[in-house]
Amino acid sequence: MKAVTLLYHDAVENGDFDRSGFPGQAASIYKLDAVEMERHFATVANARTDKPESIYSFLGDDDRSRVPLFLTFDDGGISASTIIETILAKFGWIGHFFVTAGHIDKSTFVSSKQIRQLAEKGHVIGSHSWSHPARMSSCSWTELESEWKQSIAKLSDTIGEQVTVASVPGGYFSSEVAKAASACGIRALFTSEPVKKAYYVDECLVLGRFGLQRGMSPSVSGALASNHTSFRQIEQYLHWNTKKLAKSIGGRHYLAIRKRVLKRREEA
Repeated sequence: MKAVTLLYHDAVENGDFDRSGFPGQAASIYKLDAVEMERHFATVANARTDKPESIYSFLGDDDRSRVPLFLTFDDGGISASTIIETILAKFGWIGHFFVTAGHIDKSTFVSSKQIRQLAEKGHVIGSHSWSHPARMSSCSWTELESEWKQSIAKLSDTIGEQVTVASVPGGYFSSEVAKAASACGIRALFTSEPVKKAYYVDECLVLGRFGLQRGMSPSVSGALASNHTSFRQIEQYLHWNTKKLAKSIGGRHYLAIRKRVLKRREEA
């Protein structure tokens, strides 16, 4: 069972990175210029003969020979409604918007009304946890249940139907995170691991994603979207595992070290 999923975050205009989603340097590296995001999508359209689809169609499909494409957008920044949805509409595409439910209605995040509008236009609304823990894999079982249950309840109430999909914040995934998600009714959980293989943990289908960052060429999105193995996919997989080792060694100090490195990069 395989799928290709691309992971985006916010879209911004005029370099105003704090206008949508979480503020700061660590978050800004995942935010693309709006014009650049549209170019990324155009490259993806040229790389695939099929359109991005909804995870729900995959969950209900018995044909596992195909490799569908999913587009996902994490955090729930306001640009999901003000910019990204407009770009997706130009292509006639469906997106998956994973919302940090505890930030709904805050100034740089989507409002309840905007979430409903996205759902009404056919986009998939999912959980990105309640509070976006810095290291979700380090949370206790009680904390994991709280993060999933609170967010699912809020989002389900917002759109008027049960939310059963989610993505893991911060790239900190573990089997316990998936087991807790399954226990809370999540049937599809997207991680940040750059792989195509999908597998079940209890009743929850776990899917990897290929991530895009600011400064990456639109051609990277096209290469990552390929249903065949591309150099960019291999490159990202190797980089991910190197970073995974660094996280394991660094433990709770990893994020502090990363923050200092990003700050020096911005100042250079």
